Amino acid sequence: MEELAGIIILGIFAQWFAWRVKIPAILPLIVIGLLVGPLSTLVTADGEKLISPIYHLVGDEGEGKGLFPGQSLFFFVSLAIGVILFEGGLTLQFREVRDTQRSILRLISIGSFVTFVGAGLAAHFIMDLGWSISFLFAALIIVTGPTVIAPILQNIPLNRNVSTVLKWEGILIDPLGALVAVLVFEFIRSTDHGIGFTGEALRTFVQIIIYGGTLGFLMGYALFHIIKRELVPHYLLNVFILAYVLFIFVVSDQLAHESGLLAVVVMGLVLANKDVPRIKEILSFKESLSVLLISILFILLAANMHMDELRLLTEDWRPLALFGFVILVLRPLSVFLSTARGNLSVNEKIFISWVGPRGIVAAGIASLFGLNLAADGVPGAQYITPLVFMIVLGTVLINATTARLVARLLGVIQDTSSGVLILGANDFAITIGTYLKEQGREVFLVDSNGSNIRRARDKGLRGIVGNIYNSDLSEEYDLLDVGYMLALTGSNDVNAYAIRRYEDIFGERGAYRLITADEMKDTGATEDSAHIFSHTDDFINLSEAHREAAKIHEQKLYSQRELLDLLLLAREEKYSVPLFIKSPDGQLQTIPYDVESFDVEEGDHALVYMGVKLAEVKSRPQVQEEQGKL
Repeated sequence: MEELAGIIILGIFAQWFAWRVKIPAILPLIVIGLLVGPLSTLVTADGEKLISPIYHLVGDEGEGKGLFPGQSLFFFVSLAIGVILFEGGLTLQFREVRDTQRSILRLISIGSFVTFVGAGLAAHFIMDLGWSISFLFAALIIVTGPTVIAPILQNIPLNRNVSTVLKWEGILIDPLGALVAVLVFEFIRSTDHGIGFTGEALRTFVQIIIYGGTLGFLMGYALFHIIKRELVPHYLLNVFILAYVLFIFVVSDQLAHESGLLAVVVMGLVLANKDVPRIKEILSFKESLSVLLISILFILLAANMHMDELRLLTEDWRPLALFGFVILVLRPLSVFLSTARGNLSVNEKIFISWVGPRGIVAAGIASLFGLNLAADGVPGAQYITPLVFMIVLGTVLINATTARLVARLLGVIQDTSSGVLILGANDFAITIGTYLKEQGREVFLVDSNGSNIRRARDKGLRGIVGNIYNSDLSEEYDLLDVGYMLALTGSNDVNAYAIRRYEDIFGERGAYRLITADEMKDTGATEDSAHIFSHTDDFINLSEAHREAAKIHEQKLYSQRELLDLLLLAREEKYSVPLFIKSPDGQLQTIPYDVESFDVEEGDHALVYMGVKLAEVKSRPQVQEEQGKL
């Protein structure tokens, strides 16, 4: 009991520590696993581990003892990885890759092939391993993984091209790497039994693709209709989906061994690109579950290693040489070959080359296959687990400590965030968002009402269903390049809370909220006037103006006097609301409280307003000219 409780407690502590120091959680998790596992044998009186997932494996039956006797540890690892990959698939939306889809597809195809061939050759010639074990190692390190990419994307404001490529590669390449590893693994085991490669191994690979892909696609659509038609009560929905994912994973695995990984990723991909009700609640639950599973898995897998395996890495120079070849030669080579004809810049390619941390799938499957092959007496199998863990730990450590510096040196950080986040997808907010998009801004709307978000998406805007109190918008990949925030909901409390919570994250270039009815009665400036969107119009005024005329107009300004006259006219006209002042370079600024101090350049600035069109106001030069003619 103490060991099970200790794993969970240590795992969550490691997650918290990683959050505090802004590093991928896999780093402290593996270190803790090694400390309570193989390294603890150096200090315990009886030479036993503090935590022993499996004491030993006996014969082909694998009747191991420990926390997870026999093959139960590997069953748990497989199911946990399936849940993690499903959660990753839920974040993959095709609209995100319209600009980088060519690079992503080539990276997970050509890039994977280059890594597979190159790492296989390197393992054979550097480590002197047999060909089959060498290429099994190569298949396992193809993957990067969302569990290690996510903290980098969350903590470093990378530009959209780089963040999109890294995110999609990390999730899509996980099942691909697993499939290639399965193919090599089946080849090793089948050839030991006298079956040729083109027979059993290739047939297994084709079955994995067919069964996993087809089942995942069909069951993804089935789950969508189950959720949409509310066939499951709300309080059971999250746990029902968990059971559903595990069921599909097991069924697919029974049809074709190891096809469950592909099935759950495809299923998540289908749901991510459908308008699923309450998708944010589902994602939130799956994210929490993934955090718990990852915490447990990494400690278990690291603790399951032995000192003999660690000595294989420290008593020879060859593992270090293999590590250097993988990260300094293979990764850049695969990235540059894959993106040769894409729209990525050279600096973006260099950064993607540098960031290639391996994650849970590599570590989990390495442990699964490595121990099985070692139990079967396959020569060189004892190297699989320690070599892969070396790649995982080394790449995570390097990327966690250098990614921000390298990103800044290469100029791939989004220094000038120009995206706009609008909280509240009501009618006038959608109209304002549409105008901002026409001005070349990336616009995102957040609302807890799914139908509002659907209407926003119908207008071509990007929407996120979420509750400002319950959702952590800072973890949304889509919002990486947001620099402005407009809180336009009908709740004064929500607007004020949003400014307090997210101003530093999304409002680095400006964070504004609607004025309240009480503030409008006060002729003086409010305490936080810098955050007021309009000092003369609240939610009701904006709604009524939009209902009267759902249009946004631009009217050129020829003097500061004309600006003041137009604002006065808009105040008298009940159904016209000033929104922005447009500068000569196309930049938009909210109407300042002290508008008299605003400098207007003749004919270049324009007043942007919504609602009924205002009458033309003559400028002072025009009036003087007409008076002279009289």
